Amino acid sequence: MKTVAAAALLLSTALASLATSQASAAETTIPIIVKDTTSNYWQIVLAGARRAGKDLGVKVPELGAQSESDIDGQITILENAVSGKPAAVVISPTQFAALGKPITEAAKSVKIIGIDSGADSKAFTSFLTTDNVQGGRGAADALAEGIKQKTGKVEGDVALITSLPGVGSLDQRAQGFREELKKYPGLKLTQDKVADGQATTGLNIMTDVLTADPKLVGVFASNLIMAQGAGQAVAENKVGDKLTLIGFDSDPKLVGLLKDGSIYGLIVQDPFRMGYDGIKTALAASKGETVPASVDTGVNVITKANMGSARSQELLDPKLN
Repeated sequence: MKTVAAAALLLSTALASLATSQASAAETTIPIIVKDTTSNYWQIVLAGARRAGKDLGVKVPELGAQSESDIDGQITILENAVSGKPAAVVISPTQFAALGKPITEAAKSVKIIGIDSGADSKAFTSFLTTDNVQGGRGAADALAEGIKQKTGKVEGDVALITSLPGVGSLDQRAQGFREELKKYPGLKLTQDKVADGQATTGLNIMTDVLTADPKLVGVFASNLIMAQGAGQAVAENKVGDKLTLIGFDSDPKLVGLLKDGSIYGLIVQDPFRMGYDGIKTALAASKGETVPASVDTGVNVITKANMGSARSQELLDPKLN
């Protein structure tokens, strides 16, 4: 009888422990703070985080500034999120320098997991991002390939259009692009433009670049918003048959421009994985588990020639629900 009683006690204790563990998991909150909640890219990041929340039993508040240039708004969101005493916080900083101190301060209270873009802080427990330098290099190689395909040689003037100044991921893409371009001595970077984060500005810059340089054979628009504006300019000016445009990221508009030849290629990240693994890593860190200091979530070059492949379709048309 004593053995039965002891076994019953052990079973009761185990069930109580399991119930406590399940309750604890259900109460775990890990907010994700993105640069903005409206663009297709960040919607995919949030979809990945949402799926991770469901799979792992974690509550995932989805937070974001009104736009990628709303630095003060994101700082306020971060401070409010930390005041709620979550298990951890996942954040993509809008600006490298400005978010450094707020993130360092927040990390005194909670584990901070960075995704996509860095900040001037050493307080991240883990950082998941595309290797943006490598993404820029891939853009230069794709540009050279497209130029050769369209003109028969790898020669001429090229331009770089960056969405905003001081954004870590964009600066790294530009760095990789410039470095890799040195492999192609016939290509000269003659115009290096920085915009204000608006697609209309990207359209205007691209139109001006086309008008100013008749020797222009290629352009790298280093984020989704600039690629939208630049792609629209190429389509409106009907120069897609002779000018190679490389964009970064994707949405339905860019996929359409890729199909019609206005854009030659897209450098595509894996935002769904970034959101999913961001939450997964944050949960592990909140439990005191060892997590990697940095994770490369990868880049892919998608052109009209390979956009029909299973992997390309998975990246170009991810499921948001």
